[in-house]
Amino acid sequence: MAVMKLEIITAEKQLFSGEAEQVIAPGGEGELGILAHHAPLLTSLKAGELRVINDNVSEYFVIAGGFMEVLANQVTVLADAAERVDEIDEERAQAAIARAQERIAAQEDTVDLERALSSLRRAEIRVQVAKRRKSRANQRPLSEA
Repeated sequence: MAVMKLEIITAEKQLFSGEAEQVIAPGGEGELGILAHHAPLLTSLKAGELRVINDNVSEYFVIAGGFMEVLANQVTVLADAAERVDEIDEERAQAAIARAQERIAAQEDTVDLERALSSLRRAEIRVQVAKRRKSRANQRPLSEA
């Protein structure tokens, strides 16, 4: 299958740089599937799961929004924040959910409600994606049952 160059970048680091046969991203208007030689595209991304497929193997990332550019058989994802799904610490993400919920519930003047809601949503997505990947990894194919 044809490949394209892919880079996943945050303000802190380059998370991925290499080839991909397919990229599936959480676009602002819905899920986007990108194959090699895709038409030029610039789009916003919402928080969610980004999947990179090579040789029928998927690698999963969680992104907290950003932008994606497709140009000249190269895909560049500029993510507000991102991490590999297998690096997510579920306990830490659950604790972040609890902290954000406490800040929202307190509704003090010093609480930035928009920031607290954003933190809550990001932590919820991290937990959801990590659990979904873990449950799929634990499922055996029907042929093994």
